[in-house]
Amino acid sequence: VEFSVDGSDITFKVFTTRADTLYGVTYVVLAPESEITDLVTTEEYRQQVEEYKQFAKKQTEIERMSTVKEKTGVFTGGYAINPVNNEKIPIWISDYVLAGYGTGCVMAVPAHDERDFEFAQKFNLPIRRVISGRDGMPDELPFIEDGILVDSMEFSGMTSEQARDEIVKKLEKEGKGEKKVNYRLRDWLVSRQRYWGAPIPIVYCEGCGTVPVPEEQLPVELPYDVEFTPDGESPLAKCESYINTVCPKCGKPAKRDPDTLDTFVCSSWYFLRYPDNRNDNEPFNREWINRLLPVDKYVGGAEHASMHLLYARFFTKALRDMGYLDFDEPFLSLVHQGTILGPDGARMSKSRGNTISPDEYIEEYGSDVFRLYLAFGFAYTEGGPWSDEGIKAISRFVNRVERLVESFLNARDKAGTDRFGADEKELAYVRNTAIKSVTEDADKFQFNTSIARLMELTNALYKYEALDSKNRKYMEKTIRDLLVMLSPFAPHFAEEMWEKMGYEYSIFNQKWPQYDPEALKRDMVELAVQINGQVKYKIEVSASADNKEIEEAALNDEKAAVYLKDREIVRVIVVKGRLVNIVVKK
Repeated sequence: VEFSVDGSDITFKVFTTRADTLYGVTYVVLAPESEITDLVTTEEYRQQVEEYKQFAKKQTEIERMSTVKEKTGVFTGGYAINPVNNEKIPIWISDYVLAGYGTGCVMAVPAHDERDFEFAQKFNLPIRRVISGRDGMPDELPFIEDGILVDSMEFSGMTSEQARDEIVKKLEKEGKGEKKVNYRLRDWLVSRQRYWGAPIPIVYCEGCGTVPVPEEQLPVELPYDVEFTPDGESPLAKCESYINTVCPKCGKPAKRDPDTLDTFVCSSWYFLRYPDNRNDNEPFNREWINRLLPVDKYVGGAEHASMHLLYARFFTKALRDMGYLDFDEPFLSLVHQGTILGPDGARMSKSRGNTISPDEYIEEYGSDVFRLYLAFGFAYTEGGPWSDEGIKAISRFVNRVERLVESFLNARDKAGTDRFGADEKELAYVRNTAIKSVTEDADKFQFNTSIARLMELTNALYKYEALDSKNRKYMEKTIRDLLVMLSPFAPHFAEEMWEKMGYEYSIFNQKWPQYDPEALKRDMVELAVQINGQVKYKIEVSASADNKEIEEAALNDEKAAVYLKDREIVRVIVVKGRLVNIVVKK
């Protein structure tokens, strides 16, 4: 967005992601070191501007970016013209604006930006609201979310998303702005004054200058005769056997770089080395790595997204450009784990006294029950509060599976049937549903629903076991699949039950069960029947029944006579495979 300076032909550009807030700009802030600062400062304010520039010079970039630091700044005496409404607004300088970010000029919208709001409050500058919250949104200032535009001329009433596009179109049409992508890439200082890290392969020679270590002499290895002293200097700088070397170019005495590379450098490509970690000739074999990578799933906290993952992508793309890799992204999928909270719903903290120690639970229930509870008790990406009742429920489930195995083994040699009737079809339906759901849900990190399906399968096996006549071969096949699907969640317990069943070691050498799509088609289906939207009873109908047949079954059920007595039916809504809703006059 291009702003002009009042009373001159000077213009300057501002980069913003919130064009929808342009009508709320009440002042402009420049970085103290911006070259525009001198051009817009009037003689009356020049001395205080110069003094402030010297003050800002003494601060580091990190200090200036701090959100807790009190806002400081001075007025330049100059005014800018807002390009959307031609309003004259004051130009200030402040150290919270950096010359290297964007254009070094910021349009201040105090009603909709936290830093601008603090600055405006301190210096008594106007605060004009131009975005209101949608229904149900908190509405106090500063309001930094998207919303509905107000007091924005022809754009009032538009959503922020719509207004951004329309305001940019207006600016482009009038030659006062354009849409542009701005990158926040900065140089990365990778040297560290410590021992641990990859040595920087550079030699400093008085005659030849800076000389890289030749490839045939790589890798440069860390020495073992190092003294660690708390003086803040690199330990390698004081190690004579390491620091003193010869120049690879001229052969004269030279010195190695005393620093090591930031550990992020090493962690930016470790995934390329892991699959080829015994390769003594190169970091990794291109052909082999291209077969195995990229990584399918990266599991880690959100804090990695702005550092490690950024660096790993940079390294991958650089190596691709250099011809060492054929793929473009290091990780195909990213999942962030949730946080398990204390029983009180707050983050675990020693000071709160709500921490949970795994040891006591593992001692009482075993590691598999503890592991199963972690997988079942919480949505993986969300977490939630710890519950002692939850882990007790998982312990009961594990005991049920063990009793099921023992009960089956006690009756294994008894006579059974080879039939595959309605009872077997019902068990087959639950078995194949479990295989399909556990496989698909686990792949999506929905471990809690995977385990819920295993619980349903266990219940179905208990129900089948209670029958007088059983197809023991099919029951054993189902128990076998149950144990295999349980093994990733409760490995020790599943292996133990596998051995009890008399199967060959190990359960982890078995193929994962495959489901039969045909078994998922039921002859009969159960439908909920609602009266005015409330479930009152259930009916069982043929899976192939049409809407008319389903409606008749719902209205002719014996329970219908009770619920519909003396009531006038307005209409019947059938949602095939799910429910019937009978609408009656109240």
